[in-house]
Amino acid sequence: MGRSLWISTSVAALLWCGVAHAQDAAPQSQEQVSTLGEVVVTAERRTTNLQETPIAASVLTGEQLQNKGVINIETLQFSMPSVTVQNSGQGNSFNVRGIGKTENSSSIGVGVITYRDGVAVFPAYFQNEPFYDIQSLELLRGPQGTFAGQNATGGAVFITQRNPDLSGVNGYITGQYGSYDNVRLQGAVNVPLGDTFAMRLAFNREERDSFYEVIQGTPTTGNTPGEYESESYRASFLWEPTEALRVLWKNDYSRVDLGGYPTTPLAGRDGLFNLRWNGPALAQDETFRSVLNISYAFDNGITLRSVTGYQDGTTAVRADLDGTATLPFESRIKADQRLWSQEFNLISPDTGRLSWILGAYYQDDLITFPPGQFSTSQYLSPTVPLLIHITLQGENPKTTTAAFGQISYDLTDSLELQVGARYSRSTVENDAISAIPEAGLSIAQNDRVEEDKITGKVALNWTLDDDNFLYGFVATGYKAGGLNGPNILGAPPGPFEGEEVTDIELGWKSTMLDGRVRTQLGAYYNIYKNFQVIVGDPVVPTITTISNVAGDTYLYGLEASAQGRFGALGFDFGLSLSKSELGDFFAIDPRGAMAGGCNGQSGPAGPTCINVGGNPQTYAPEMTLSAGVEYDFAVAGGTLTPRVDFSHISETWGTIFANEARGDHLDARSIVNAQLTWDSGTGWMAQAYGTNLTDEEYIGAVKSGQRYAGPPRQYGVRLTRTF
Repeated sequence: MGRSLWISTSVAALLWCGVAHAQDAAPQSQEQVSTLGEVVVTAERRTTNLQETPIAASVLTGEQLQNKGVINIETLQFSMPSVTVQNSGQGNSFNVRGIGKTENSSSIGVGVITYRDGVAVFPAYFQNEPFYDIQSLELLRGPQGTFAGQNATGGAVFITQRNPDLSGVNGYITGQYGSYDNVRLQGAVNVPLGDTFAMRLAFNREERDSFYEVIQGTPTTGNTPGEYESESYRASFLWEPTEALRVLWKNDYSRVDLGGYPTTPLAGRDGLFNLRWNGPALAQDETFRSVLNISYAFDNGITLRSVTGYQDGTTAVRADLDGTATLPFESRIKADQRLWSQEFNLISPDTGRLSWILGAYYQDDLITFPPGQFSTSQYLSPTVPLLIHITLQGENPKTTTAAFGQISYDLTDSLELQVGARYSRSTVENDAISAIPEAGLSIAQNDRVEEDKITGKVALNWTLDDDNFLYGFVATGYKAGGLNGPNILGAPPGPFEGEEVTDIELGWKSTMLDGRVRTQLGAYYNIYKNFQVIVGDPVVPTITTISNVAGDTYLYGLEASAQGRFGALGFDFGLSLSKSELGDFFAIDPRGAMAGGCNGQSGPAGPTCINVGGNPQTYAPEMTLSAGVEYDFAVAGGTLTPRVDFSHISETWGTIFANEARGDHLDARSIVNAQLTWDSGTGWMAQAYGTNLTDEEYIGAVKSGQRYAGPPRQYGVRLTRTF
């Protein structure tokens, strides 16, 4: 009844909006664009042309994200080179060039930082926030840190949500219905409130039935695992009292329920979407984010900018841990996270030979595990079938303090030198207790680690002519160390060191055929020291430990992308070829027999301790490929545009052990998406879409003996009214 009422209300709202504004909508030009428009990058704190920016980057507008079927971070991997995303629990493991985050744990940092409206979002959980009312998304590959807030060894994603403007009342509303009873309604309205103040309100609401069927057992929460529901709201305010002062304040609320995290055992034979389930099915993220961005331009052209962020979130998961309808293993986890951040930038004008940016950054992050809210159940050991509950409570506070800067100087009219540096200081604390109530056992941890690090970048950029740009640089990056949490049945908790990378890159960007084609070519070679790896505990496989690789770890590769526009025909293409090799590291595979000990860096202390050196990094495909093509047909009443997108991600490994017999091997996947768009040119747009059209079944991630399926084929229709 509730869903039917919501659908009826959504349709009524969409039709009302169309009728109310039909006469006000200004006709849009039907003239076809014969060349590509300029693409700009703003992530480096100033607006630059992508073709003249010395960094490997991909940029998509909000419209392009929708056309490619990119609705969240997870689906981004099918539209950009060198990107993989694994949805394997409370968040997504986002990797660029094989670097990022392979475990949803508060103990380990991320190699790829996600920014929303200039603020680095939660690094551990809360990665399922949907995309809506997006202005642009910029993906920067490689170490970042000399011009932005947080450190990143693998890359950074900058998501800019649409800002209010003073141009007048405008907005849109979109209704969508698709397979699995998928209903989505989103919209936005921009309202100027005078000559200097404007407001923009946006929302997104979506529901979808589960992809899965329970063939044995009954979920104890009554719902089917995998049912999806989300609601998100945003209120943004812009104040421009003078030409020099600009104040932008954005507030986001989001609630996402993924219906548990449905999994099947690695050795399962029932198919990826057939579940044997006798536990609860709940997975909810609730977040609030507020971002205050103030900039002031002085008379001499220097701009002072302040970005203040506050984020608060609660994640709650109740799920079946074993993927069977017989074993009583469950996970019940609740965590609260609060994050404050403050960044200041001083940005020079770029009209002379010398330009620069200076910055300071502070972040205070607190993760809390409330008493009685974190519990996993399992047998005491594989040979002792005594059911126990392992509980955790406590706090995990972290801070980051940094100062950074970058200088650019034109040596000649065509040759530019860039030099950047960053100083970072990080602190991590664990104040926690892990216990087994049935046995009256507990272990407490109250530890703290601090680290300081200086990183930098030196680049040389050469503008050959108006259409060709070459660059080369050497940069260093850093991901902070931390503390492993208390493990009552396994090894004692201990610290792990920060991860360092030296990145050497060369690139060539070209514009050809009178602006109809753009290309970006690049090569990179990364050397990692103290590379951070994650290993399941041999006694408690659901608990992981972060360690450092002793030898150097190498990742290197080539990247190529192109975009083209020839009148009605448009296309884009992206390719990455890469290789990764772990340095020497000794570990015991927790899924096998355990005999003797194992020291990760010094070598074996028992017969089951093996060296994983030379194995590939987890979730680091040797090839990714994405390609899309579209054509605009002029028809009566508007334009009809069919578009097809193809993506391929080669085989990967789910653990550092690269053991195919134990389910570590993830097959290659090839995904085809398509969309047919009719645009009236007067504010109405209708779309039919399909994702994973071949209905390819593939494993997206593996974790703790379970496999997570990628989404099956979905299709539907979408109607948008712009005013």
